[in-house]
Amino acid sequence: MSRRHAAFAAVTVFGIAAAWFLFVGLPRWYSARSGPAATATGTTAGPAAPVRKITATLFYVAEDGMALAPVQREVPFRENVAEQARAIVEAQLAPAAPQVSAIPAGVVLRDVFVTERGDAFVSLSADIMTTHPGGSLHEVFTVYTIVNALTVNLPAITRVQILVEGKEVDTLAGHVDLRHPLSKSLEWVVHDTQ
Repeated sequence: MSRRHAAFAAVTVFGIAAAWFLFVGLPRWYSARSGPAATATGTTAGPAAPVRKITATLFYVAEDGMALAPVQREVPFRENVAEQARAIVEAQLAPAAPQVSAIPAGVVLRDVFVTERGDAFVSLSADIMTTHPGGSLHEVFTVYTIVNALTVNLPAITRVQILVEGKEVDTLAGHVDLRHPLSKSLEWVVHDTQ
């Protein structure tokens, strides 16, 4: 073997050894040294902070079907009135068995706006009209479930106007005038006598 071939072989062996050290040995050595410290750091982080909640009064159809019944539910706390109104309406729209909702299933909240005067505008999906079963009593329950959920829980909101897909509508099913914001009405709410 010539000196030239021996030198080439030595450089090649050195290159392979250096590559193995840089790409395999060094990362293993480094992870073995920093592994316990990283694990200790990861375990001391602890669980995520709990989400702050408030207790809100939501409204569902009473057992006899002739009134709305108030039910206490926890909803996420939000910093401003419009965001809190959104959280309350979303909770009101969510299924809550065994309670029966006066709002048809599948209705989605599109947006909530609150004016400085205390008027809230709640935009719902078109399902609020297309899947509504109709009837004057059921329409009253649907409307005042939303109106009361906001006005009872948020003193900053005094009136609520229901919009459909962001637009004003005359009524949902022909009985309740929705062309202007409505004030709280507990006339259809049954109060627990216990």
